[in-house]
Amino acid sequence: MEALDERLSAFEELLRLSAPRVPGETLSPARDVLRRAGERRRMSLAHTVVALAGTTGSGKSSLFNAVCGLDLSVTGVRRPTTSTPVACVWRSQGAGELLDRLGVPERSRFSGHGALDTGRLAPPDGLPGLVLLDLPDLDSADRRQREQMDRMLGLVDAMVWVLDPEKYADASVHERCLRPLVGHAEVMVVVLNQIDRLPQDAVLPCLTDLRRLLDEDGLASGEHGEDGTQVFATSALTGQGVGELRAALGRMVRERRAAERRLRAELDRVARRLRPVYVGGGPVPGLGGGARERFADRLAEAVGARAAGRAAERDWIQGIAAACAPPYGRFLTRSSRGRGTEVGPVPAHRPLVAEAVREVVRVASSGLPEPWATGVRTAGERGGRALAWELDDVGRWTAVSPWPHPLAPDPVPASGAGAEQGAEAAPVGQPTACPRQWWRPVAVVQWLLAGVVLLGLLGLLARAAAVAGIGRVTPGDWTAGTGWRDGGPWWLPGLLLGTGLTLGLLLTWLGRWAAGSVARHCGQEVERRIGEAAEERGHALVIEPIEAELRCYHEVRQRYGAVAAGSGPIWS
Repeated sequence: MEALDERLSAFEELLRLSAPRVPGETLSPARDVLRRAGERRRMSLAHTVVALAGTTGSGKSSLFNAVCGLDLSVTGVRRPTTSTPVACVWRSQGAGELLDRLGVPERSRFSGHGALDTGRLAPPDGLPGLVLLDLPDLDSADRRQREQMDRMLGLVDAMVWVLDPEKYADASVHERCLRPLVGHAEVMVVVLNQIDRLPQDAVLPCLTDLRRLLDEDGLASGEHGEDGTQVFATSALTGQGVGELRAALGRMVRERRAAERRLRAELDRVARRLRPVYVGGGPVPGLGGGARERFADRLAEAVGARAAGRAAERDWIQGIAAACAPPYGRFLTRSSRGRGTEVGPVPAHRPLVAEAVREVVRVASSGLPEPWATGVRTAGERGGRALAWELDDVGRWTAVSPWPHPLAPDPVPASGAGAEQGAEAAPVGQPTACPRQWWRPVAVVQWLLAGVVLLGLLGLLARAAAVAGIGRVTPGDWTAGTGWRDGGPWWLPGLLLGTGLTLGLLLTWLGRWAAGSVARHCGQEVERRIGEAAEERGHALVIEPIEAELRCYHEVRQRYGAVAAGSGPIWS
């Protein structure tokens, strides 16, 4: 009971989750099954509804009368013979709702309790709880009667198909009536009636051929107590085989599981029909790490993360070289003081963004059934349209350096187009720790060396002025080696000038050489931050909606598995 109750609950949840994505006409048969299950459970479970169905001239009504023991249904050879359903009920108390649901008129309802159970064909314990129906002929020329028969066949608990020796192999009967009922073997009985019209030695070959046809229809016959479609040979005229048929109906009624088995068969049938909606042609789809990485790489390429990183690297090399240069040589660097990496606004490359979205959608929807693949495509395309504009915002922040620029006067983040909006608006993540700023002590040393150069230059100028007669030094003093009080040795200003210039140029060269590793680190940091910002937006606008669709599909797939594979009794 619990197992199939859970199966029905899973069916209801399956339809609820599927409604936004699966067309209503596709889910309509499943809703009909749930509706019929609810109706049947609210009615008498002590009764088993069995319908006799067959073509005109098969002897269906005669067999109905033989099982009942009285002539309740009109027989004949005109077309159709049975135009109105007839019901015979053993123990009619509580069966009224069932008959109303089936649409059996009051005048066509008969009770099998009492005299009928004392007939010569009745088993000792009778058929208490049986509701036996004689349906309109399935080949009726009246469309309304055919529709009535189809409706009633969908509401009964079990079916007895009555065939005659002439038309038991008729393709229309097998294709229209029997093959659609694959999986209903446990609630089906097939009767080869009118065997009195066959020679005695032809009955067994006909039964064998009938069983072969049923096997081809997917309704394997059960022999020797095995599960499957029960096959009987009867003659309503002579009563041959009618007792065995009544005994089989009696066992079905006493078990009281026909309604349960019919519902299970209906669930199986609908589940098979819905399989293409929930089960794709390959493994359960998803977005693996490789697809995410390729998506992130494409977005980073679209916003120019690598180009921005290389621009930042070049800028830092120039900035550190300028910081390490002598003060009198910085005008050669042409670096803007106090500014970070300026490459200007870079809009996202839309073809690359569209290609990245198409690829991730293709991977995510691969193997999905069409309704869910459509949902993934819709979610991805909708997010892709917004993503291009969001990545333009990331491109505007490619001018922001992650650390204070080497030429910045104080250790604050570099200013730029993005910094004017405030750090909170930045779409990029937190930078890593700023590298040790060794170029600042170098710059101090360059200032000291610049002082030495200036001192030497002033000394040389003083010597030159003395030579020109402006000072106290005579031309002979250039070689006299007089003391410092008299101007000092002549070579001292030159030594100071040469040493300052040489050491300044050496520090400049060493600083440019050492700037490479720091600049590469800065470029990689800029590229990483811009790439992460693009990935973050891509994840929010494209990956997350796609994953939501995939999560919904996985949940629906689990529900479908519970519906398709569930088993067990509904009612005790």
